[in-house]
Amino acid sequence: MADRVVTGALSGDPIGPAPTGGRVAVAIGAHRMVLRPAVAIAAIYIAARIITTVFLLVGAEIASRATGTAATIGSLSMRWDGQWYWVVGTAGYPSDLPLDAAGNVTQNAWAFMPLYPALSRALSVILGGQYPLAAIIVALVAGYLACLVLFHLLRAGIGDRAALWGVAFVAAGPLAALFQMGYAESLFLLWLFLALLVVVRRRFAWLYLLLPLLGFTRPGILAFALMLGAYGIVRWARRRVDPLPTIDIVHIVCAGALAVVLGFAWQMIAGWVTGDPQAYLETELSWRRGWTGDDEGGFVPFQGFVQASAIWFRIWGLPEWGGYVALAVLVAAFAAALLFDPRVRRLGIEIRLWSASYALYLLLVFFPQSSIFRLLLPLAPLAGALAVPRRTAWRVAVLAVCVLLQWCWIDQMLVQGTTFTQIP
Repeated sequence: MADRVVTGALSGDPIGPAPTGGRVAVAIGAHRMVLRPAVAIAAIYIAARIITTVFLLVGAEIASRATGTAATIGSLSMRWDGQWYWVVGTAGYPSDLPLDAAGNVTQNAWAFMPLYPALSRALSVILGGQYPLAAIIVALVAGYLACLVLFHLLRAGIGDRAALWGVAFVAAGPLAALFQMGYAESLFLLWLFLALLVVVRRRFAWLYLLLPLLGFTRPGILAFALMLGAYGIVRWARRRVDPLPTIDIVHIVCAGALAVVLGFAWQMIAGWVTGDPQAYLETELSWRRGWTGDDEGGFVPFQGFVQASAIWFRIWGLPEWGGYVALAVLVAAFAAALLFDPRVRRLGIEIRLWSASYALYLLLVFFPQSSIFRLLLPLAPLAGALAVPRRTAWRVAVLAVCVLLQWCWIDQMLVQGTTFTQIP
């Protein structure tokens, strides 16, 4: 009887008489189908990490010669924000906000969410206190799992082969070094892709587990709340052709409300611990003052992109109004691609709504600087659109450009990056 239960469960058939040899073969074949994507993505991911490792080795050699100080893969991988996550993982958060001579809040650990450094710290205990090694391992493992989930997220719309190429574009892309740095990006991508996948598959109950993980890894949960709101509206508008059960409505509304609460939770925690309700916002604004000066006021939605557009064009010796025009053109082009490009439309409404919501979120809250490229990484599912053309030459060319841009990013941000204008 036990044998019949086990074999019946594996084959997916109702429990009953022992399956025939044909049914056993189906069960084995199903397991192979499960394993094939995992193995294929592992091969792509390992190859991509070898490329990144070679780039980091070359970059470390260049940096050592240029500065006269020994640089290593480890030192490059723990630069910039990796240092802040290290502080959080080993020393926690300050109860008193640091202030400059003018009384402005200066850069501090409250800008960084706790989940990634907590996981890294826990692993470092097993590794004898080696936090940098633990942080990189967490990023590496999360990056592989994120790529695996991305494959499943893309395959329904563009097919298995194109989905594999889309994953390759991300795994070896311009920002691929983040998969083996002490940053929270790969962990955030894992939670994000899982959350998008459960929305695509309409298994909304999983969101109650995934959203808190997403919300305490890095900023962006409010964009997901916006996406859920837009998704609910789309489902409601299509309810005659795509039935919208009451339970789905409840899940969408409740998950959206949870995402909004989580979006403000870290601000409330920072305010409670420090005694300053504006602790988090003032901490985030402290990173802007190197660009805007000490006369920076409070947070104003959309102001960051407007200010930065003018600043960058002034730095480049161009008229400031050109920055506003360029910003408007980029926003219009991105919106047009999401709405009308047939390759993007094949990715599915969930990915398109997420991309629009996240782009709007960045426009609302972010001040674009050198880290803008890293902040665009959550738009990675759009890479699937580049894989839709079936010509192998096209896909190989895209991959080659991705790898080339990866070296450019490593060189500019990690090897040559020495000032606040080169923060990755």
